Amino acid sequence: MKLIATPLNGVFEAETQPIADVRGRFARLFCLKELAAAHGSRDIVQINYSMTRDVGAIRGLHYQRPPQAEGKWIRCLSGKVFDVAVDLRRGSATFLKWHAVELDGERMNAVFIPEGCAHGFQVLEANSELLYLHTMAYEASAEAAVRWDEPRVGVTWPLPATTISDRDRSHAPLDPSFEGIEP
Repeated sequence: MKLIATPLNGVFEAETQPIADVRGRFARLFCLKELAAAHGSRDIVQINYSMTRDVGAIRGLHYQRPPQAEGKWIRCLSGKVFDVAVDLRRGSATFLKWHAVELDGERMNAVFIPEGCAHGFQVLEANSELLYLHTMAYEASAEAAVRWDEPRVGVTWPLPATTISDRDRSHAPLDPSFEGIEP
């Protein structure tokens, strides 16, 4: 695996080199030793899966507030998504900036999003499947979100939005006094 730093501090893309032969292919999806520069000493405590059917569908931008702030690896198992991290860390040089990585089931790449960043994605291929490795367990009372169309962030989604959950549509815009979170 090869780690690639992004413009957002602590957000990394991991390239995977699958081994292929006539039987199919094999790939290591997580190796702490190889990913330590991004992952650090965090434990993986929860693994989630999602499948999103519609091209153009958007999920996010979700995060958990401290003390349940989580880091997470996101990997596309099949399909293709435009995966977005938004820096919400108070005092960060890239506060309210975003960065996207195109995750592709064929490339088998992944992205690490650290504590204090929101995460979301837009589906580029139908029936895209994602695997998430979380450093904290989900806690409903810590759940928070930034609207997918938040003007202070200004994510440039590659496709028109086709499907957005009622929950994601209902998130309030960021309060003008929002100065970030302490991860």
